[in-house]
Amino acid sequence: MRRKDKNAEKNKPHRRRLGLKILIGILILLIIVRLILPYVILHYGNKTLANDVKGYYGHMEDVDLSIYRGAYTICDVYLSKVDSATGKQSPFADAKEIDLSIEWKALLHGSIVGELVVETPTLNFIKEKVSAKQLAEDTTDFRILLKKFMPIKINRFEINNGSIHYIDEGSSPKVDVALTDAHIVATNLQNSYDSAEVLPSGVTADAHVYEGTFNLGMKLNPLADQATFDLNARLENTNLVLLNDFFKAYAKIDVNKGRFGLYTEVAAKNGKFTGYVKPIIKDLDVLGAEDKNDSFLRKLWEGLVGLAGQILENPKKDQVATKIPIEGEMSDPNIHVFTAIVEVLRNAFVQALFPAIDQQISIGSVGNTPQEEKSLLKKMFEKDKVEDDKSQTEKEKHEKKEKDKKKDKS
Repeated sequence: MRRKDKNAEKNKPHRRRLGLKILIGILILLIIVRLILPYVILHYGNKTLANDVKGYYGHMEDVDLSIYRGAYTICDVYLSKVDSATGKQSPFADAKEIDLSIEWKALLHGSIVGELVVETPTLNFIKEKVSAKQLAEDTTDFRILLKKFMPIKINRFEINNGSIHYIDEGSSPKVDVALTDAHIVATNLQNSYDSAEVLPSGVTADAHVYEGTFNLGMKLNPLADQATFDLNARLENTNLVLLNDFFKAYAKIDVNKGRFGLYTEVAAKNGKFTGYVKPIIKDLDVLGAEDKNDSFLRKLWEGLVGLAGQILENPKKDQVATKIPIEGEMSDPNIHVFTAIVEVLRNAFVQALFPAIDQQISIGSVGNTPQEEKSLLKKMFEKDKVEDDKSQTEKEKHEKKEKDKKKDKS
């Protein structure tokens, strides 16, 4: 027994040294993996971006790993659209950083899902003829691409300091309209918090649009078989003068003064949607001293546009506005153009539309038809009940004031 004990005592230092060597070996292996892995991911990522999305070519400059966060960051990445005939590349999307990680908040609820944060991205929509079939194929390809970079499902994504451009290089002048400084946050996209709500996920967005502001709020169910959401958005105080290239290219006019706003609410479920779009133009002027060198036909056209604006402008609030109801099936949207014309006339001659979201549309509105269909003349010349009630209240206040004066005199 003593010999065994002595042998055990002798073997202890040997075992310790062996354990220490194994630990050091594991640490060295981890360090080697940590040093090599970014290059492996970079090679894999560039190969995927270059070959796996039909009609596109991409590249990324670097990859950083954050093992303790369970994350990696792609740096300076871009994706270009490739012309199949000429091979010419057009910028489609780029970003300074894309951070992909495990969402720890969802992990605490027992769900293994991912979080995607994009820094300073740019997305370009270039006008060209693209079939619905091609768009569907591209969307599928992008989903496959994202899955290759992030094998677990995305539950939250955030975009910081983003911009979205609409570009028409074939127009004269060239059109490049942009939404800038965008901040977008989408949460609980996989319903990882086991919410029993009908619309468990949320999206918020805000951005700048030519001195104006854009805000959007939406609740949705991304896991539903059919589109199910409740959205409201507003665009306010956009300077139309800064959009003159757009107006010159498509309307053959230039604007000397004017501000634009747009308010909308849309809800959808069971393959149907309902809502409205309410555009408002204030202080519109398409003729001025700046137009003195324009051709006669250009001046004539701008004069007609300006005259139409003045005829349809509400004199009290100096604005042109309309409210366009939209409703129908997802496969066959129906915008009521006739109703829009009626609302323009009503706004011009009777009362101005209040520049704000009306809070009339919700998920419960979808599929419900209005209880009363009013005639054209009634729509044009009947004031809202709110305005009637307001007028009645003012009348009652005035009558009471007159009675009080008579009492004081007596």
